[in-house]
Amino acid sequence: MGFDAARRSREPEWMDAPDVAPETLAACLADLERVNALTLGRRPVLSFVARAAKASSARRLAILDIGSGGGGTLRALAAWGRRAGVSLDLIGLDLSPHAVAAARAATDPADAIAYRAGDALAFAPDAPIDLVVSSLTAHHLADEDVVRLLRRMEAIARLGWCVADLERSRLAYHGFALLARAMRWHPFVRHDGPVSIARGFTRADWHALLARADLAGQARVVRRLPGRLVVERLKAAS
Repeated sequence: MGFDAARRSREPEWMDAPDVAPETLAACLADLERVNALTLGRRPVLSFVARAAKASSARRLAILDIGSGGGGTLRALAAWGRRAGVSLDLIGLDLSPHAVAAARAATDPADAIAYRAGDALAFAPDAPIDLVVSSLTAHHLADEDVVRLLRRMEAIARLGWCVADLERSRLAYHGFALLARAMRWHPFVRHDGPVSIARGFTRADWHALLARADLAGQARVVRRLPGRLVVERLKAAS
């Protein structure tokens, strides 16, 4: 399928297929962690959490990561919390039990990250959640489910929430395809990376989705290089 910058693609990603073998998914997630490290993919979430912690003066935060995948964002948050002197209760939620198993296998028990398999749109936390974050998950969803996700994050998060995802552009689409081939990443990554960008968002997309979620004017949409759009909502600290 060709790239159309004017609208989100509906082309499926290989890693979302229900019959993907667990070992294949684990290998794909491991390469995606390398992609995120190389492209600074965790930086927008870490920056948001740091600002939220400073705004609330909190020394302990409960953070839910929706679509936690291989757990890289949560491990980065655990390391940040140790450096910043902020105690964190970290929960990773992913629809795929195989992704949850891979994340657990890749995580030091000392990080004390609780990984769970489940649907974010139906998730009811056992205890209050201060911040909800989601990185590179929204593009897997149809527009109507992105709207439902935004509403769910708004309902769950006590202090605020953040969605970081791909900005749809020709440069990113073709540039990633070249980079993935040069780096010899997993075939799933080489296929799904450009598809993910084609399924990504523009600023106009996000403003329209926020309006549909009744959140217009309550969240900001900012560009973070390389190739990210970040939707951020900080509530007044209680």
